[in-house]
Amino acid sequence: MNKIETILWDFDGVIMDSNALRDRGFEEVLKTFPQTEVDDLMEFHRDNGGLSRYVKFRYFFEDIRGEAITDAEVNIWAQKFSEIMMKLLINHDLLIEETLKFIKTNAKNYNMHIVSGSDQNELRQICKALDIATYFDSIHGSPTSKNDLVANLLTIHGYDTNTCLLIGDSKNDYEAAQVNRIHFMGYGNEKIKANSDYKLF
Repeated sequence: MNKIETILWDFDGVIMDSNALRDRGFEEVLKTFPQTEVDDLMEFHRDNGGLSRYVKFRYFFEDIRGEAITDAEVNIWAQKFSEIMMKLLINHDLLIEETLKFIKTNAKNYNMHIVSGSDQNELRQICKALDIATYFDSIHGSPTSKNDLVANLLTIHGYDTNTCLLIGDSKNDYEAAQVNRIHFMGYGNEKIKANSDYKLF
């Protein structure tokens, strides 16, 4: 096995136990729409944890409701969602103890970056407020897709793909690792753990 030098972290469900709160955010933002439509979105959302809210809101309107929606309108819905998330997620108790301990202990032993489906600006504010931003070389999120976030980091830093590991809890995380030909470690989701080719902790 190649020695891992670079770790790319997903955020929700890996660093922070926030998936249930993300669920609540979508339900709150879309509470004026029919419950059956919201339920359909929640199923899509849970099956695609690593996709951005921009993709999910577009899916809700175009695929579930059959309505056209502009980028500007998607951004308005995403901003409403972000306002709810900022109130809920700046909470130290939501940080996952096992992961946080590894990050703090090993921050100087690896290149570490966050690559998340969460909104980039929101994510950076949350990490700064929780005093964990300094453990990472950089923090990246949507609207850029996870596949592209990983590809961009590999290119910018010239990382050897054989020594890079993505840690995530969704099929989109696994896909991003596969597409970019780096190692993958599933976390917190037994089905996704089965796709791991590397175990770090």
